This record gives sequence, structure tokens and C-alpha cells, in this order.
Amino acid sequence: MAAAVKAINAKIRSNPVSDYFCSTHFWGPASNFGIPIAAVLDTQKDPEIISGTFTGALTVYSATFMRYALAVTPKNYLLFACHFVNFNAQLTQGYRWYDYWYGGGQDRWAKIRAEQKKLASTTESIAESAKDKVGAAVQEAKKSVS
Repeated sequence: MAAAVKAINAKIRSNPVSDYFCSTHFWGPASNFGIPIAAVLDTQKDPEIISGTFTGALTVYSATFMRYALAVTPKNYLLFACHFVNFNAQLTQGYRWYDYWYGGGQDRWAKIRAEQKKLASTTESIAESAKDKVGAAVQEAKKSVS
């Protein structure tokens, strides 16, 4: 059994592409990309839910590991890209957090929330009106067919 595992490992390591895709140099950053993806998606959410402390910690973490990705041998550009995206997303979140709590953003977001609520109620009334008209048209069609 050990000989079979050794043979498979030797086969994988003989091809540079499969060697890379079977290494931690690839899978570490690939699995870590969930953090920057979540951070980028969070930039579209309400800034009231942003944690300033956690955003600061993630900014320092990403800056540290951007440096680490270039300090290791061989350089890990995929890890660098992962932390570069996360670093910039966290800077954006940090700005949004600061603007919301210290830059007058609460007033702007109160207006945005009120506008969203108004649009939601308008949309609901339009949907109800359309539903009633479709129901009436269906009844008319049934009368014509019978």
C-alpha cells in the first residue's frame, strides 16, 4: 500500500501543474478566498452592522500576510492576491464604518432606509393592482370561452 501511495505521489510531483494544484501553495489561498469574497459582498450592506474592531484586525491581518506571501520561497502570488483583495475590501469597510459613525452617515442612511421602505410599499401596491387586473382578465376570458 505504501508503495502505491509513493508511486502516485511521484506521478503527481513529476508534472509541475499537478504538483502546484496538489500543494498548500495553491489550496491555502484558494480556501482563504472566502474571506475577501465575503468582505466584497459586505460592502453592499448597511454600514450599521460593520464592526470597527474586527475590520481593523482583518486589515492588519491582510497587510501582514501580503508581506508574508512575498517573503516565502517561492513567492506565493495567489496568497498575495487573496490578501490584497481582502486588504482593500477591509479599507473600504473601515471607511464606511468611520463615515457612518463619525462622518454624518447615520442621517444619510436614515433617508436611504425611508426611501427603500417607500419603494417597497409602492412595489407591493403595484403588484396587488396587477394581480387584481390579471384576475379580472382571467374571469373575462373564462366568460368568453364558456
